[in-house]
Amino acid sequence: MVKPKPEGYHSVTPYIIVDDGAAAIDFYKAAFGAVEVMRLPMGDRIGHAEVKIGDSHVMLASEFPDMNALGPKSRGGTTVSLLIYVPDVDAAFDRAIAAGGVAARPVADQFYGDRAGTLTDPFGHQWTLATHIEDVSVEECQRRMAAMFT
Repeated sequence: MVKPKPEGYHSVTPYIIVDDGAAAIDFYKAAFGAVEVMRLPMGDRIGHAEVKIGDSHVMLASEFPDMNALGPKSRGGTTVSLLIYVPDVDAAFDRAIAAGGVAARPVADQFYGDRAGTLTDPFGHQWTLATHIEDVSVEECQRRMAAMFT
């Protein structure tokens, strides 16, 4: 019997649209160490592709405006941010910037227990890279957040 979720996939898998699927795959390889799982070209565009970043799959496709499949650049920005946990956020962030990402928020220790920074990829998607550095209870997290705004 076929499993309802393919082996190695998680319950939620991001599916992103980019203006240039082939270039996006190259960027994700260079920036995040992604491994290409599959690529289904449709003419000069990517109809569907999958990369694996760490233990998670990310699906992607090139824009297909006739199907209202548009990336962040065409829509005027993204409404989604993706987060990747990595062993060394400073090194990972530097690598992503060197690959062509643009820093949106520099790496810093955060009140909720992560050291994190956010970048925008060349296709308009935002990625937060993080290393968990401290276990913080919900109550302590709420206290720290309130203290930031008073």
